[in-house]
Amino acid sequence: MGEKAEPAVYSIAAHRGFADALVAGLVPRYSERDLGLARLTLLVPSSRAARTISEALVRHSGETGILMPRMVTVGDLDLDEALGSLLDPLGASDIPPAVEPTQRWLELAKLIEIENAEAGRKPLTGSACLRQARDIARAMDRLLVEDVEPDALMSEPILDMLGDLSEHWRKSLRLFARVQARWLDRLREMGRVDAATRRNMLFERAARRWRDDPPASPIVAAGVTSASPALARMLRAIANLPDSAVILPDLDLSMSDEAWDELGRAGAPSEPGGQVFGKKDALTHPQYHLKLLIERMGIARAEVRQWHRTGVAAAPPARTHAISSLFLPPQASQSWITLYADKRRLSGIRMMTSATAEEEAQAIALLVREALEEPEKRVAVVTADRALARRVVQHLARWNIIADDSAGQPLSLTPAGRLFGLLGQLMSDGFDPAPLIGTLAHPLVKAGDVDERRAWLGALRRFERELRGPSPAPGLGPLREIASEAKVAEWWDETEQVLSALMLSDDTVPFADALDLLVGAAEALAADKVWAREDGRALSAMVDDLRLHARATDTRVAPSDIGNILRDCMDEIAVRPPYGGHPRVSIYGLLESRMARADLVICGGLNEGSWPQPPGADALLAPRVLRALGVPGAEFRIGLSAHDLAGAMGAPEVVLSRAGRDSEGPTLASRFWLRVEALLGEDLAAQHREKTVPAILPQIDRDPPRAADYEQPKPMPSADQRAVKISATALDRLLGDPYQFYAREILGLKQLDPLAADPFGDPALRGTLVHDILDQWHRARIDDPALALVPFAERQLREKQVHPLFWGLWRPRICAALEQFEQWVEVAAREGREVLATEIWGEMLFEGVKVMGIADRIDRLPDGTLAIVDYKTGGSPSAAQVEAGYALQLGVLGLIAREGSFDGEDGSVRGEASQFEYWSLAKNKGEFGYIDEPVKKGSKRSGLLPEKFLPEHERYLREAIAKYIHGSEPFTAKENPDYPGYTDYDQLMRLEEWIIRLTSTEEAAT
Repeated sequence: MGEKAEPAVYSIAAHRGFADALVAGLVPRYSERDLGLARLTLLVPSSRAARTISEALVRHSGETGILMPRMVTVGDLDLDEALGSLLDPLGASDIPPAVEPTQRWLELAKLIEIENAEAGRKPLTGSACLRQARDIARAMDRLLVEDVEPDALMSEPILDMLGDLSEHWRKSLRLFARVQARWLDRLREMGRVDAATRRNMLFERAARRWRDDPPASPIVAAGVTSASPALARMLRAIANLPDSAVILPDLDLSMSDEAWDELGRAGAPSEPGGQVFGKKDALTHPQYHLKLLIERMGIARAEVRQWHRTGVAAAPPARTHAISSLFLPPQASQSWITLYADKRRLSGIRMMTSATAEEEAQAIALLVREALEEPEKRVAVVTADRALARRVVQHLARWNIIADDSAGQPLSLTPAGRLFGLLGQLMSDGFDPAPLIGTLAHPLVKAGDVDERRAWLGALRRFERELRGPSPAPGLGPLREIASEAKVAEWWDETEQVLSALMLSDDTVPFADALDLLVGAAEALAADKVWAREDGRALSAMVDDLRLHARATDTRVAPSDIGNILRDCMDEIAVRPPYGGHPRVSIYGLLESRMARADLVICGGLNEGSWPQPPGADALLAPRVLRALGVPGAEFRIGLSAHDLAGAMGAPEVVLSRAGRDSEGPTLASRFWLRVEALLGEDLAAQHREKTVPAILPQIDRDPPRAADYEQPKPMPSADQRAVKISATALDRLLGDPYQFYAREILGLKQLDPLAADPFGDPALRGTLVHDILDQWHRARIDDPALALVPFAERQLREKQVHPLFWGLWRPRICAALEQFEQWVEVAAREGREVLATEIWGEMLFEGVKVMGIADRIDRLPDGTLAIVDYKTGGSPSAAQVEAGYALQLGVLGLIAREGSFDGEDGSVRGEASQFEYWSLAKNKGEFGYIDEPVKKGSKRSGLLPEKFLPEHERYLREAIAKYIHGSEPFTAKENPDYPGYTDYDQLMRLEEWIIRLTSTEEAAT
């Protein structure tokens, strides 16, 4: 049958509002008495577009009602949408079925393993292999959508450029070509085709059928902008059908021919057989993909007619001309010089700049709140920044405005996905404290019964408190001991039954079996709550799909890869909220915003890297290779983002918004934002600034009246509260910073160790580790006097599972110092010095106050007196610090030895201490390890004389007891600012609020 003389192709200008203008034209053209639009078939790009047009039809019909047209989705591979039944009928038996995407992904991973093995390359980990399989699948789809045959990779243009490509690109291209060839053989074996191939075949089938036998009822393709060749040919067939049409969104018909030509080839080679995309093609222009579409349809721009109907939410016609000028290509943009002010003005468009992303979200929420005061006014927030969208949702909730983010969020960030991902991490990495506690404390665990969850969390908190500190050894045994110490053994028995199923000892396991174990664990912890909501349903569908195809393909993975594989899978799935939010507020991502319309559109996050987002380069095919194959480059998506912005700017009211800073630091204004400012010029840009909301914003959350200055804390506990013990390590703290003593000893506040604490980053834990090693070595030498210290220490470090950085960096210096320690102990023993006790507890009653402490080591000297030894992993206090009262531990231990006793398993130690030593592992004079005595001896010019060492400490102790334990002195914070104490209680004492004033006052006094 012959074609129409002129194809019916229309464009709806941005200012008219696509969906409403479309309906306004379709109803009078295609509606029939009593049938309405029922005979009309509408081809739309996606399910979202179908809903948008349906809403426009409802608005147009008002209270009278109307029969809807039949809507068929062309589908979108990016959104994982299938074709409508008109394009993919049940009777299409002449077209092979498509292979399931998950099956293809898993089988491609196997083919990659085979290819690497045959090439002699090192095998990839399971997660890396599956990621590469996903990259290959995407690259294959990209070529298939563009009708690029697999043989094209071996064509002369590609082979000619191989020598100019880097080795990386050559290897990637070779891998892709060989895996693709293997995959095609596998498809022929199964009698199936790729989904993209089947879509092309269905498009060709529909176009051929409509050309040969035109349908009796009209077909209108509305809003379809995908420029794939097969779809373009089908659209051309529709345009040629009688009483049918293709209607495009915002094809710029007012752009000059010169500017249109400047966009580039756009699928039209300059010579037969030449490249269809040039190096200078303006892929980032919003009209480029539409030019590519009509070129592939075989339609000249002059043949496209303007759709003259207008929607209910139309903007002034001048808006479209201004938007066209805004996005002119570089050479054509020179016409801005001669543009009059009225041609530059973007009436109805405001620009709003906020200081931070948080302020931007609050300002957008305020704009929405203000707009909703007008009855029937619709508001849409469009942003590619999902974090900004979430902030806007939270701020709107302050006014009880429920707005759903229709772009959704990755399944991995939802409650159900997070729980499943944590279980996968436990299966992969073992029972590390942080993910273990995160799993057991997850909000879905035991959420079905309030009392059961309360009891569960109570036991978990006791277990967590005991677990804090260095990581226990791998396995469930050490955790069982910790649970016993925390007195939650019964609770742990139930927990261990769940966790034990996640311990896999084989090198590889069937992926489907691993999923079964994870599902069992998730249900044991959360029952049906894990599947109850929309995220649970999405998780259930993902798991069922993975299990089905993993069993069919016999996929095996290493347990260590399962966590990463699941996270990658969940990151690919967007979970969108159910409907039920405010009927006049919508929050869209860029994909979801296409064809949507509102009276006020707020385009948020207009920063580079957000809108437009940086184009992701193909991981396997070099840009030159893609261009030679006739595939548009990665910058093509920037043009789509620009078209999204151009469409949004066609609304009656538009606010363009950006923030000067985000969570990572200063931002760069989007290239689109900069073009708007450049078009307007400085004077007009000032007139388009949004000023009202930024002025109101500070008044919403204005700062409360300034509180009175917080004074230096000086707590005054009662006499009963002061009746506490004094430890040897706390005396200098009591004198130097009494508030620290008050917080720790009287209030009983102690800093919690972090989960999986590591000695490498915590000096206190590092000291504890070394003290334990030396204590155990001395005890072991009782039965084995020849026991070497360094091998013993290395065995202890291995058993304690220290961090690899600690093993690599600290172990050598610790062992070098311990070797010195061993030599000194042996020399001292030959001189008659005897180790009496290590890590021994001692106490005394001094003026009615119990004073206690632990001595790292006590030796008996040849003259019968005692030597008190303190181990240090860092530098030791100087004699001057001891004299100033900043390091009193050794002297207090000497007093305990004289006035009280040290009691251990092997008896008591008491006597006169005459020697005090620090044994440090730190570096001194080029070697690790040294001994220092904190007294004025030898060449030292400061410090206490040996005979005054204990009397001076006794004086300090009497002073502290008189002032603070038996007296009434306040426990003043930082009483001695020079005291080098700990910082554990700085936040509690609100140090930053008063220390500056205190310092300033002291400086003024001097």
